[in-house]
Amino acid sequence: MGTIKRTFANNVLTDGKFDATDLSGTIPASNIADTTVSAVTALPSALGDAIESVATDPVSPSEGQLWYNTTIGVLKGYISIGGVWSSGGNMNTARADLAGAGTQTAALAFGGFTTVKTGATESYNGTSWTSSPNSMNTVRYIFAGAGTQTAALGFGGYLNTPTASTATEEYDGTSWASQTPSALSPRYGHGGCGTQTAALAFGGSVYTNRLTSTQNYNGSAWTSGGAMNTARVYLFGTGSNTAALAFGGFDGPGANVGATELYNGTSWTSNPTGLNTARRVMAGAGTQTSTIAFGGFTTAVTSATETWNGTIWSTSPVSMATARNSLGGAGIQTAALAFGGGLPGVSSATEEYTDPSFGVRKITTS
Repeated sequence: MGTIKRTFANNVLTDGKFDATDLSGTIPASNIADTTVSAVTALPSALGDAIESVATDPVSPSEGQLWYNTTIGVLKGYISIGGVWSSGGNMNTARADLAGAGTQTAALAFGGFTTVKTGATESYNGTSWTSSPNSMNTVRYIFAGAGTQTAALGFGGYLNTPTASTATEEYDGTSWASQTPSALSPRYGHGGCGTQTAALAFGGSVYTNRLTSTQNYNGSAWTSGGAMNTARVYLFGTGSNTAALAFGGFDGPGANVGATELYNGTSWTSNPTGLNTARRVMAGAGTQTSTIAFGGFTTAVTSATETWNGTIWSTSPVSMATARNSLGGAGIQTAALAFGGGLPGVSSATEEYTDPSFGVRKITTS
């Protein structure tokens, strides 16, 4: 196996001095345990371009691992395969036109429409939904939500023909409390984002009027913000109250829009390009610079998915298994949750989006 030079004194003389005479020389190879190369089943990434040759693919490869399968003569790797949608647990109350808050593994769904309006509230743990014994105080649908599973905010909405709501409610993980801040202007089908104590409401409608107005919530009162450039209803929003993203919607009879606008806490700026699939009553998740949009209505319900990188929207090669509109959304771009919605009819389906997902793929030059 070769030799290893001694680099240390291995004894002390009787007068207390080190004996360094044997710092030279070698350790016999027979003193060193050997192992066969065939016992090596994986190589660490620190080895860079070193690639193992194996007769069968590794059972549990690690992210970025490469190998050459000698049986089939193929170079393979465990690499990102892009985003995927997978099924989650069904909701207890099938509904559309609901609002959502939280993350993919700690989400909240509230309000909406079954065959009548509902204030039902459910929490999701990443596997299943649990119904809360406490419903919203103001039963409504086509409204907006913000915050987390244990600190959520619901605001505005549709009550009945032709009444739009100004109600604001806060959820503490157990029950809803009606707030009495200075008035949120009546609206439904609006966008919303932010937290329970720093939220934003924008766009929407009152009867046949499409709105551009924006309002900020600071945990105790609503105040006016900058006006949007495109008046619309049935849009969606993500981000924070000082870095918001608004996209999609409906600006008149038969006119779905893909328009995308960014808010800096004071004013809205129109992005040069919008959604690739113009639509309304969709859902989404994320931030001003990293968002996913899914579902909605074009000329029919859609399962289309798009991702936003802060500049442009890209159509995803994967779509939801269940096409639907008027659904709820929560999470972030790389770990989003879609739940409920209209088919037509109402849905209880839940789907989880994960990106990146990893899998074994053949490495090619194309």
